[in-house]
Amino acid sequence: MTSPILVTGTAGFIGHATAHRLLERGETVIGVDNVNDYYETSLKEARLSTFNGRREFSFHRMDISDAEGIAALVRENKVTRVVHLAAQAGVRYSIDNPFAYEKSNLAGHLAIMEACRHAEGFGHLVYASSSSVYGDKPMGGQGFVEDEPATNPVSLYAATKRSCELMSQSYAKLYGFPQTGLRFFTVYGPWGRPDMAYFGFTKKILNGEPIEVYGEGKMARDFTYIDDIVDGIVGALDNAPDKGEHRVLNIGDSHPVGLMEMIETLERAIGKSGEKIMRPMQPGDVTATYADVSKLNALTGYKPKVMLEEGLNRFARWYKDYYNIA
Repeated sequence: MTSPILVTGTAGFIGHATAHRLLERGETVIGVDNVNDYYETSLKEARLSTFNGRREFSFHRMDISDAEGIAALVRENKVTRVVHLAAQAGVRYSIDNPFAYEKSNLAGHLAIMEACRHAEGFGHLVYASSSSVYGDKPMGGQGFVEDEPATNPVSLYAATKRSCELMSQSYAKLYGFPQTGLRFFTVYGPWGRPDMAYFGFTKKILNGEPIEVYGEGKMARDFTYIDDIVDGIVGALDNAPDKGEHRVLNIGDSHPVGLMEMIETLERAIGKSGEKIMRPMQPGDVTATYADVSKLNALTGYKPKVMLEEGLNRFARWYKDYYNIA
């Protein structure tokens, strides 16, 4: 019998989907989340309720920065694989709430690594990094590649994610356990995060309220559907690097879409158009993101399947169902 997999952030968007995928293939999953109020806790509780009746799933309501608690959980359950997705997310939130990022992203990541390094026979730590580590770089005609320097973060959130990568690099060398950091590119889909633009736009358009379009609409994002993201996470988990190695991998769609095009696609999906108020770029935002996923593809065969129109159609159906909108 294989040991259980610890998945942090299971009340969150990506953690919820990843835990379900692992359960579907017969794994035992231990979920951890502190269910904080960064956005509506009712959505987080609703995600957790989808695990009801799954005997292979157990949930612990705890903070990942609780180093002793995390270490005990890993030790007592003989965990040898961890998918660490819990973090304080959001670029703009980090402007006003910097210490939330210190606790969750830095202390939390350190607590997870400490637990892993003391775990007997530990196999692989996969953790969430972010495309924000690349900074506000010109998109050009090619995707962002993992080997280029990530030395100019434009938000505290990005700086903490890059710090986690450096911490993992040192721990892999010092203590010899394999680690993989995944640089996520704008994840969207059903059960998504209300602080994301597509989610907030949907709410306002359906309520007949104007939407604020930042960067004068001249931004682009590599929107990646949640099922494709989970494909990449599980693929990376199953293909650990050698002992003592740490790697970072992009995980995105590899097809950047302009913000105005995304809004038009979303309006078609929800069947309603909205008034748009153009705003300048906000502090911490970047102009464009574009993932080169050739490394992840070579390792796992990763290839995104769900294009933006289909993904937003699925999201719109979920949204109307979840919020009981006819």
